[in-house]
Amino acid sequence: MSAPTSLVWLRDDLRLADNPALRAAVDRAAAADGGGRVAVLFVLDEESDGIRPLGGAARWWLHHSVAELATRLADRGGSLVLRRGPAAEVVPAVVAEIGADAVFWNRRYGGAEREIDTALKTALREDGLTVESFGASLLFEPWTVRTGSDSPYSVFTPFWNACLALPAPRAPLPEPRTIDGVSAPSDDLDDWALLPTAPDWAGGLREKWEPGELAARRRLRTFLSEDLGDYDRARDEPSAGVTSQLSPRLRWGELSPHTVWHETIEAAGSGAHAASAHRFLSEIGWREFAWHTLFHFPDLATRNWRASFDAFPWPDVDPSHLDAWQRGRTGVPLVDAGMRELWETGVMHNRVRMVTASFLTKNLAIHWREGEEWFWDTLVDADAASNPFNWQWVAGSGADAAPYFRIFNPERQAEKFDPHGSYVARWAPDSAEIEPIVDLGETRRAALAAYEHVKRAR
Repeated sequence: MSAPTSLVWLRDDLRLADNPALRAAVDRAAAADGGGRVAVLFVLDEESDGIRPLGGAARWWLHHSVAELATRLADRGGSLVLRRGPAAEVVPAVVAEIGADAVFWNRRYGGAEREIDTALKTALREDGLTVESFGASLLFEPWTVRTGSDSPYSVFTPFWNACLALPAPRAPLPEPRTIDGVSAPSDDLDDWALLPTAPDWAGGLREKWEPGELAARRRLRTFLSEDLGDYDRARDEPSAGVTSQLSPRLRWGELSPHTVWHETIEAAGSGAHAASAHRFLSEIGWREFAWHTLFHFPDLATRNWRASFDAFPWPDVDPSHLDAWQRGRTGVPLVDAGMRELWETGVMHNRVRMVTASFLTKNLAIHWREGEEWFWDTLVDADAASNPFNWQWVAGSGADAAPYFRIFNPERQAEKFDPHGSYVARWAPDSAEIEPIVDLGETRRAALAAYEHVKRAR
């Protein structure tokens, strides 16, 4: 009898530690008489119906994270098989090539992704394979957090309170020390052309980031030991430098939220920094809220979550205004600083993200989808849930409990959160020389007038 062979299909879970699918395959191999084998597969699928192709910054990150993962697997005796194409075709093909009798993966929560996974699970099981999926990228599965009337939550605070009332997230799983690997023909990562070449615009990303699981773990430890104490007080100040910088790590699954949760609780769940720890974990909760919303509303990137917002009278886009916003040339210092930070580093401070998004949708009267698509292309942490969820929240079409039309005043935001102008001086030192492209007061009044259409449509 041939040794049992398990295939682990990785997606947004590019790590060895706390990887339930990989752990299950390794444990299965170890339990088999005579030993078993494990193959690890990553599929670049941008062809299946409903799958959104990655943006440029995300492709850059993916290249480096996959490269590091391949090295770490090889160090333990395994190998990473790379294939490109529709998952519904690629996964069964690899199963046949290696003679796998079991397939394991960690769950995805987007609508198209779930359809692909469900169909594959059914087909492979019908062929006699063992197929199992696991919770790995969320602390709480979307179907476990429901209101008293058994519906999804639409407001964050009661959602998060309901999460906290559930049993605590499971403990992280250890990474395998050895993997009895089995390989198959693999694509060359360079052939995927994920990195920019002409022009090479990724210099700022290379300077800012080190993708990969090991760097992610280091960053978590540094944040907890050096920055967490000031998080509750200074997290909204873009020049303070106390944010976790873990968002791309979580987006690509280099860290699991379970690891972040338990290490944060262990480091500061009580004592002097407890308030900061719980404030930080509520931001992990906001990420959960975004994914739960996407699970129940798969069209989050293309349709208004709040249907009444369909009545908002968006004018035709002024291309010059959109271009000025994208390039950080609006003449509004905090907005320009944020947009230039984004272009240079692939990330933007969260407070400034809200200000730049509000300026686009409220002051420039440009549809939130234009901004969401720009962020999708330029953010290293853009994911299918958080990116459209946050854009809709700022635009007013999303899950926002505020009983008013939220408009961020970028000048007041700068006075409050960048009072010494340090952030603006770093990213947009010439901002005072640029004439503002719109009047903040006039455009605010116009936005409020436009929102009257939404209120009348309710």
